[in-house]
Amino acid sequence: MEFATIDYVVFAAYCLLIVCVGLWVSREKKGHKKDAADYFLASKALPWWAIGASLIASNISAEQFIGMSGSGFRLGLAIASYEWMAAITLLLVAWFFIPIYLKKGIFTMPQFLEVRYDARVRTLLAVFWLLVYVFVNLTSVLYLGALALKGIMGVEMLTGIIALAVFAAVYSVYGGLKAVAWTDVVQVAFLVVGGLLTTVLALNAFGGGVGPLAGLGRLIEEVPERFNMILFEDELLYTDDKGVVQDAYDLLPGLGVLLGGMWIANLFYWGCNQYIIQRTLAARSLKEAQRGVAFAAYLKLLLPLIVVVPGIVAYALHAPIDAADEAYPWLLNEYVGPGLKGLAFAALIAAIVSSLASMMNSTATIFTMDIYRNYVSKGASEQALVRTGRLVALACMAIAVCLAPLLSSLDQVFQYIQEYTGFVSPGVLAIFMMGLFWKKATANSALITALLSIPLTWSLKWLFPGLPFLDRMGIAFLISVALIVAYSLIEGKGRESGKGISLGSGLLRADPLFAALAFGALGISAALYALFW
Repeated sequence: MEFATIDYVVFAAYCLLIVCVGLWVSREKKGHKKDAADYFLASKALPWWAIGASLIASNISAEQFIGMSGSGFRLGLAIASYEWMAAITLLLVAWFFIPIYLKKGIFTMPQFLEVRYDARVRTLLAVFWLLVYVFVNLTSVLYLGALALKGIMGVEMLTGIIALAVFAAVYSVYGGLKAVAWTDVVQVAFLVVGGLLTTVLALNAFGGGVGPLAGLGRLIEEVPERFNMILFEDELLYTDDKGVVQDAYDLLPGLGVLLGGMWIANLFYWGCNQYIIQRTLAARSLKEAQRGVAFAAYLKLLLPLIVVVPGIVAYALHAPIDAADEAYPWLLNEYVGPGLKGLAFAALIAAIVSSLASMMNSTATIFTMDIYRNYVSKGASEQALVRTGRLVALACMAIAVCLAPLLSSLDQVFQYIQEYTGFVSPGVLAIFMMGLFWKKATANSALITALLSIPLTWSLKWLFPGLPFLDRMGIAFLISVALIVAYSLIEGKGRESGKGISLGSGLLRADPLFAALAFGALGISAALYALFW
């Protein structure tokens, strides 16, 4: 891609703005030193709009811009289920999960598991999360981001990986969650405006220059098979990067998407995921947390227009690319003109570095609060905890930098993330759901389920190799729930656990404004599915 001078100016201004905002909000009053609540929970002072913006900036990354566009290229609009169902999931989490988390006053998701079960469950799940964040999330975001840099600017893969890692670390390692959350407000503005810009220009070009709406109409008319939300067996076949014909049903198994495994993926991600929930734990109040999540839900409804439709446009234009994940960079090269490329590119980089910063901070939070404070230095001072968090963030990023180039052999990295996270998520979600809403669940049943989580999903993959991974996740979740119920009833003889959570006294009562926003988002989601069924 050839950048004009104005493109370099826009992109440089964006980079400078993010670093300056991050360092500015990280300042401390004279005589005050950051403690754990300051560093890991932004002093518990985030308003709703910062929470909503940070949720989306943390969630949307290269895996969406690059990976989901690649899946849009292969699978069409059906991949948007991850976004539209996420909007519904966010509302459920805000209504039923977040009030309990905030009442418990926790820093981390593993800490909740100790409050509800015991220290063994907390430690085991902390290790699970650390492995997933470093070896799946951080690594894949770095790789996809570097792939974008290579496709757009010709930057070598390793150079791009290092550059992204350094950029994310510059402002986030020192400032912690406060720096991450407040820069995310700026990042999400670039992300939405710049992302929509690419979609609008591509649709306008596809429609012959008569406007993006005309382009969208023509796109639906010319490739109608790419606008089906529910795919059935043999309905959509595609050829992957290795020349092998694949059935899209294997990745998005029909009604199983609406009724099965995707709920597991979404509830795990939005309801039990440290670098997502951490924003709501930092809210000023429950009301601010719920309204922030509702704001994020509406942004999720918009996102397929930014991250999926470009991939469909690239498919309709017969993009001459070697891998599906090259669709978005190709589109940016071909259809975003001089003077606007800097803004569109800034949107992509904003998505990448905001997610990297969030993952770094949350990985550091889990290690520091769940491992270091409990097993390495039980009497550590507040400043020692902050210092440890910074060092761990850097160490995790360094590991991810070394591993990221190894992902270059994959076709759709977004699907890699979903499937391999899916080896952990069914069991973990079962432990959380039963802990939150069933008082008889015991610590031993949770521990056994956690230990069997990965072996169970691997066994299902081995026994039923043709079973779509989303269906496999649904089955693994049901087995995990059954295991917790059976073991708890045998061990506890039907008695309630002493650590069961009481849901009385209006704990799950929602703010009226949040309730109104929630029903509005649900109506929009239903209309979208009815339109593109």
